[in-house]
Amino acid sequence: MPDNGGMIPLWIKISYTLFVAVLAPVYWIYHGPANFLWGSDIALLATVIALWRESPLLTSMMALAVLLPELLWNLDFFSRLLAGRDVIGLDATGYMFNPAQPLWLRGLSLFHVFLPLVIMFMLYRLGYDRRALPAAAALCWVVLPATYLFTEPERNINWVYGWSNQPQTWLPPLVYLAGLMLLVPLIVYLPTHGVLKKAFPGNEGSLPFRASRDKRPL
Repeated sequence: MPDNGGMIPLWIKISYTLFVAVLAPVYWIYHGPANFLWGSDIALLATVIALWRESPLLTSMMALAVLLPELLWNLDFFSRLLAGRDVIGLDATGYMFNPAQPLWLRGLSLFHVFLPLVIMFMLYRLGYDRRALPAAAALCWVVLPATYLFTEPERNINWVYGWSNQPQTWLPPLVYLAGLMLLVPLIVYLPTHGVLKKAFPGNEGSLPFRASRDKRPL
């Protein structure tokens, strides 16, 4: 399939969009709309927009939000798959090995494997927008309270009720939530921002990567 003249090949845009078009209604039916508040699901949907708009800012925001968590998810998943062991201790991928769930439904969750690869490729082609750090933090401060307000403690989406499968009891719930809102940008976004701004050329909405690649300092 020929390229559309953009930075991201057209076949990637179409393939990714078709996958999400299949996954979204299935997840809505089987997991409910609240499932789309998970950070990884938000990134999955937002990347559709980022692909078609070829937006360095939106791509960079999703990179800050999910690259580190997805690295941990993949570490846990492949350690379970190859060695039968949970190395993280949060049971983040236990559902992938639950025979009560259809295999094809669990197969859709393999987007956790290719999503970070797609985002990294987009960063390579589009560059990293350093404005993503405050933007991602602002989005986090919207998503976490919304998750707390509109989801059940039993599901513990985005760990807004506790840093495990069970709600925490050692802090008042709103104090814990406020701490989570502070810590996620500090221990997840900020280190990732430091790595990405060194690993990829900057793009604050000015020159595309192809135009600016040759102007990187020697």
